[in-house]
Amino acid sequence: MPPHSSAKKNVSPCLSWSGLTDKGRIRSNNEDAFLGLTFDGHEVRYLGKTGEGSTASSDFVFAVSDGMGGAQSGEFASRIAIDKITKLMPKGYRLSARGMASDFQDLLAELFEDTHHELLKLGQSYEECAGMGATLSLCWFSPEWMYFAHIGDSRIYYLPKEGGLNQITHDHSQVGWMRRAGQLNEREARTHPRRNVLHQALGASNQFIDPQIGAVGYRPGDRFVICSDGLVDGLWDHHIEEIIRTTPPSERADQSPARRLVEQALENSGQDNITTVVIEVMKPAD
Repeated sequence: MPPHSSAKKNVSPCLSWSGLTDKGRIRSNNEDAFLGLTFDGHEVRYLGKTGEGSTASSDFVFAVSDGMGGAQSGEFASRIAIDKITKLMPKGYRLSARGMASDFQDLLAELFEDTHHELLKLGQSYEECAGMGATLSLCWFSPEWMYFAHIGDSRIYYLPKEGGLNQITHDHSQVGWMRRAGQLNEREARTHPRRNVLHQALGASNQFIDPQIGAVGYRPGDRFVICSDGLVDGLWDHHIEEIIRTTPPSERADQSPARRLVEQALENSGQDNITTVVIEVMKPAD
């Protein structure tokens, strides 16, 4: 359990972010959704696709959801998953401000359970929503810790300042389990015939869920990438790290990290919807 002081640090890190989603080359609609919020104990404010902000007086949440269910219900499912976040996160800020951040696990579990039951209820009530579900990968930034919660096969990557790329979430699928067990490598996992079969998701007729919840301490220079499986379909892990860490050529200097990732994945594959949010931790402003 991460320690937490009863007050915000006097010197709080700043965050820089970018997000982008694309329906890809094949799909007629986009069932992915992403979200950026900043919030305190009183209000929630939506963030633009790119921006910067300080954690001195507000916490931040970024999330990616990939809907499923066919027709328009997959798009609807991912939107419900994203919208539920806005209702609960101010409660999280009040907990952390009172030094009760140890309760972050309960709050995030409540968020996922509420979303799960909402999707199940809709699936049981409306024939066109039967079986609809969604993945959800969420990062909550306080001044000292990034709390995360995850279910499905969207992903959260952590790129520490000193180098490397770590997938901190587990793909909730048979193929994901086989790769963690060393039975498949990255190439074999990407071509496995059951790679898109999920063991867990929000809704999708699952009776029980067990989301992955944890925390990562961070420092200036660290980066985080949240993405749907459409990005992974077009980019190997080492390509994601290379794009994030390499200074882009002059003709792409004005492109955000999220745009560079999405456009490269689109060029390489584009078989699915592609969504990513990239967050960089920066030194506090003077």
